[in-house]
Amino acid sequence: MFINDFDPVAFNIFSLEIRWYSLSYIFGIIFGWLYCKKKLIKDDSLKILFDDYILYLIFGIVLGGRLGYVLIYNLKYYFSNPLEIFMIWQGGMSFHGAIVGIILVTYIFSFKKKISTFYFLDIVALSSPIGIFFGRIANFINSELYGKETDLFWSVKFVLIDNLSRHPSQIYEAIFEGLILFIILNLLISREGKKDGYISSLFLIFYSIFRFLIEFTREPDAHIGLLIFNLSMGQLISVVVLFAGLLLWKFKKNV
Repeated sequence: MFINDFDPVAFNIFSLEIRWYSLSYIFGIIFGWLYCKKKLIKDDSLKILFDDYILYLIFGIVLGGRLGYVLIYNLKYYFSNPLEIFMIWQGGMSFHGAIVGIILVTYIFSFKKKISTFYFLDIVALSSPIGIFFGRIANFINSELYGKETDLFWSVKFVLIDNLSRHPSQIYEAIFEGLILFIILNLLISREGKKDGYISSLFLIFYSIFRFLIEFTREPDAHIGLLIFNLSMGQLISVVVLFAGLLLWKFKKNV
């Protein structure tokens, strides 16, 4: 069993706390940006466009992720504490909300630049597992989104939460939604002969499957609990996203 007693604060600059959660977004975006520029995008003109697109992407991730969490997972609390909506360094982001935000800003940017929306969405799909990996590691350090009780030898005791031995569900997600998803999309699947949007559909499909299954080991949000069919909110949303991915795949799998 591993004892998790990590401090969510990485370091302090005078009175300013720099948290691992914030650093995970910074490093995820930086490494994802570098991977896209060095490995995925070959056309120099598109590389220049991608630099401009990054600002839109950051806005979509932060705004979509935060609003998604507020509206879907904790509306009652933030309705009573509206100023805390802006305290994103404390955690509380919805990945599915971020997806919606990314899609919207990508559509706006692509429309302005007269380029295929799905071209950039595919690029994001190929690189986003990098950010997901860092984000889940930050969740682990923060002792949030922790797993259910278990007696497995690799269980973790989150001392900031309780004295129970729990599944390190954040690590499961980092491995499957981060590392394995990255390998599947980048090494095992060829984009040759496929329409723009094909990779995006596979991202939605595989992410949803991994998220749905891993959530069986994750403690549901205390203020929400389990919903219809004893599924969590994350699982129900994953089912919707999975069907959206399957529909997109059906239309994009062939030229």
